[in-house]
Amino acid sequence: MAAYVGHVATGATCGRGNISLPYFNQRGVSVASSRVAQPKAKHNNISRCRVAYKLVISASARQDAQTSAAQPILDLPQRTWVWRGHKVRYVTAGCGEPIVLVHGFGASSGHWKRSIAVLSKQYKVYAIDLLGFGASDKPPLDYCMELWRDQVVNFLQEFVQQPAVLVGNSIGSLTCLMVNVDGPPGLVRGTVLLNCVGAMNNKGISNDWRIKAAYPLLLLIDLVLKTRPLASWLFNSFRTPDNLRNVLRKVYRNQAAVDDALVDLLYRPSCDTGALDVFVSVLTGPPGPKPWELMPRVQGPLLVMWGDNDPFVPADSPTARTFMQLPGSRPATRFALLPDVGHCPHDDRPDLVHAELLPWLQSLTGGAPQSECETAPTAPESAPGSSASVSS
Repeated sequence: MAAYVGHVATGATCGRGNISLPYFNQRGVSVASSRVAQPKAKHNNISRCRVAYKLVISASARQDAQTSAAQPILDLPQRTWVWRGHKVRYVTAGCGEPIVLVHGFGASSGHWKRSIAVLSKQYKVYAIDLLGFGASDKPPLDYCMELWRDQVVNFLQEFVQQPAVLVGNSIGSLTCLMVNVDGPPGLVRGTVLLNCVGAMNNKGISNDWRIKAAYPLLLLIDLVLKTRPLASWLFNSFRTPDNLRNVLRKVYRNQAAVDDALVDLLYRPSCDTGALDVFVSVLTGPPGPKPWELMPRVQGPLLVMWGDNDPFVPADSPTARTFMQLPGSRPATRFALLPDVGHCPHDDRPDLVHAELLPWLQSLTGGAPQSECETAPTAPESAPGSSASVSS
């Protein structure tokens, strides 16, 4: 179980099923939550260790707090949308047919900086920080795929207000699939998936021999994460800039892309209050629906791109093979295997991604920008219970 337990109200329960309530009943509704009491230490020596550890972590947290303020990666206004009582960060650029970019685990809208620079020349581009990541709030909730699905659905309804092309990476890809399947009709014009995961966490992947072999370790990690001092130690060990850089060097094939800005993009949000609880909740929460369960209900054109050197979702995994076989059985579907690319193709080798994406978008939308492009897009008038603002 995650360190916090929350019931996601008004249609965002962490289980399967369509969005349960109309959108006009969901705006501005806060999410109830409750804290799980931590068990008392059985032995005095354990208690002393925990006290000492908390003092160290508290000092580290105070130091981190001095540098954890959101730093805009893009030279764009950082916009804030209040969704269900929580602040959500997003950026927008360009004009024309709308494209919405959805990042993966631990990332944020800044991860799309290379794509935004290219796509905004012809399209109206939106990039959103999912709740719990980036500069968005990190409230104590039960994080699940359905929560992010509802967030993107409501964002499309409030800001885009016309059929949009969804582009997602990793967990963001699975979120886009769920929006396509469960969202209201006419919300999605086309869907682009970059190295889509098979579930929110590896517990949902039961048909891959690698996951089966590692399952005892996954159970051990779950056990560790249930003990808050151990979870804090694991999280703080994982999120150090040096460790993040080492992980990224394994995830990216283009080592030049693993720069200080990328490391900072992942590190800074990990310093925010609540980041530990998001980490625990995502790794221990319900895995959500599988892509192959959703595919029979996916509507509209579909473009799937896959880095052939993905260490997280390998090209020979059941998830990747499911998508590779789709063009033979599903119309308006294209699969492209990208050579010498890792888990994040849009940032690893954006040139290869854009070589596939731009012609596909051109055929889908015509790629014609509006005659006049707004230089400072304004948020639409907000409904009661929700709001939007802009900051530099």
